[in-house]
Amino acid sequence: MPRPALALSFTLVAVVAALLGLLAGGGGVVGAVPPGAALGPPGGRPDFVDIVQRVNPAVVNITVVESGGEGRARPRHGGDPEGPRRGEGSGFIVDPQGFILTNHHVVASPDRIRVRLADKREFTATLVGSDPATDLALLKISALGLPTVRLGDSDRLRVGEWVCAIGNPYRFDHSVTVGVVSSKGRKIYDPSFDAYIQTDAAINPGNSGGPLVNVAGEAVGINSAVSLQGQGIGFAVPINVARDVLEQLRSQGRVTRGYLGIQLQDLDPDLQKLMGLSEARGALVVDVLDRAAAQAAGLKRYDVITAVSGTPVADGDHLVRVISSRAPGSDVVLTVRRDGREMTLSARLEARGGEATPVELVELVDEPATGGDALGLVVADLGRQAQADLRIPADRRGVVVREVVGLDPGAEVISRGDIVVEVNRRPTPDVGAYRRAVEALAPGEPAMLFVFRPRPRGTFLAKIEVEGRP
Repeated sequence: MPRPALALSFTLVAVVAALLGLLAGGGGVVGAVPPGAALGPPGGRPDFVDIVQRVNPAVVNITVVESGGEGRARPRHGGDPEGPRRGEGSGFIVDPQGFILTNHHVVASPDRIRVRLADKREFTATLVGSDPATDLALLKISALGLPTVRLGDSDRLRVGEWVCAIGNPYRFDHSVTVGVVSSKGRKIYDPSFDAYIQTDAAINPGNSGGPLVNVAGEAVGINSAVSLQGQGIGFAVPINVARDVLEQLRSQGRVTRGYLGIQLQDLDPDLQKLMGLSEARGALVVDVLDRAAAQAAGLKRYDVITAVSGTPVADGDHLVRVISSRAPGSDVVLTVRRDGREMTLSARLEARGGEATPVELVELVDEPATGGDALGLVVADLGRQAQADLRIPADRRGVVVREVVGLDPGAEVISRGDIVVEVNRRPTPDVGAYRRAVEALAPGEPAMLFVFRPRPRGTFLAKIEVEGRP
């Protein structure tokens, strides 16, 4: 589901470099302070001294060496492009038998991985498995009785809670920075799986794979990315996401996920009213992909999924996590609200595949647009040839947006070339139907547009709040 893009640039906190370059830093935690233990003056800033002393022995430095050769990127700092390249990263021990959690981007495509422990011992590590979708990887070294980091519960984190990041930024081993949880559930790369913890604890290249630790000494996140433009804007993968993939990485070296084949939209009060729901709970289906498991199960646009095999569904992100945690081929029972009625549908999950290749944009109109309607849009009928060129399905045909000229809230998510299929659930196959749907809006009533975007292919709901309308 497309979401408004953040007006920031982000980078994984890892830099692949030449022999003297850096990749990404790591960290780890040993033991934990018992829950409820006093960490500092009441009401004051928490004291992480004891926590860091307990955690640091489980923080490791990861060195990755890649061979040079044809097709390799040229080193950033000069040197022989055909020679080996070295990068550094971080990780932390999660099992005393030598299992280490880190980021996928730290160890992607390595020829050799070396791990250095806090006591300076070094080991060659084996890549057990990795999961690019969540940017997580699991390593194994041949050592026993190692100190480990206690894993916390990232779902219980609260905005404003104190945390510290431990890692090896710019080769400064076991650096500690302290800050607070700035936000939760941030989506900066993949709307399906991203739920990053945002923190203002300083994160730099070299911190990737290191732990984000709470005041109980538990790892609640894996430091992964940082804003290039902002200060104090870092991101960590929630530890509960890691819990969901660790066992699969350990047992089979990869992660397989169940898949329904639907696109979802968050419910807000206006959508709740439009759908006739008593509460804004559940996952709203805005599109059902052709020949996918959801279509075979009978799911339809505007269905609201409220439970999966008896497990209540809070929202779309929750539904994705519940479905993805089940193996492909699993049978599930979906509890659905459709036009005020509750019903159940049976679905057999498929395996999640890669993303579809975006189609090339076809120029839709040439003449300049003037003016705009009550929604701040200039629309036109879409010719049959353009429909064929864009491969627009029959149930997603509508009017094409020639220009976005309005400044009403919500209009910024619409782009030139988008197809408006419905307005407040009223089909708009042509300009006449679109205008009637817009004219039918009551004063102050928001317009909920069902939009098909040909490039890259996707569908979403856009709410435009009309301001200053008579």
